[in-house]
Amino acid sequence: MRAGFLRRDITAAFAAAMSALGIGRASAQDASATKVTGNGTSLVGTWKVVGATSRDANGKSLPQPYGPKGMGVVTLNADGRMMAVLCDGRTELPEGTRRDYASYCGNYTFDGTTLVTKVDASSGGRITIGSDQVRKVRFEGGHLVLTPPPAEINGVMQYRDIFWKRLSTEPA
Repeated sequence: MRAGFLRRDITAAFAAAMSALGIGRASAQDASATKVTGNGTSLVGTWKVVGATSRDANGKSLPQPYGPKGMGVVTLNADGRMMAVLCDGRTELPEGTRRDYASYCGNYTFDGTTLVTKVDASSGGRITIGSDQVRKVRFEGGHLVLTPPPAEINGVMQYRDIFWKRLSTEPA
């Protein structure tokens, strides 16, 4: 009987020490943020944009979002915080072409198929502070593919996919 009490005392002392060191159970935010996709891949880390596609409602290809040399990085940490920056990476644009640029950050949740970021800072434009940025998530050919909801851009309803390559399992 005494051994049972000793075991409980040691377990309680160990739990208290872990808690004091900040190694206790993950919070609800941590658990939500670190969920993995259906194929078991975590989103936590740093990703580089490697391509993008856009099509209209009939499936016809449209010019690439962020141009043929798109640049971008997205980083997601295990605490449920993320940031993204994307731009057209060409040194010069054709006359009359507006440079695509977007950046935002916020707290995110991920349920295994849908990434939702509550934007708390933004470069402006279509991504506004207080909005929820929703992205469907899938993996294709070793790349993370983020798909935003369809949006009207320049008078055309566009359906976009942004392709990302993992640079690190650590956030930037």
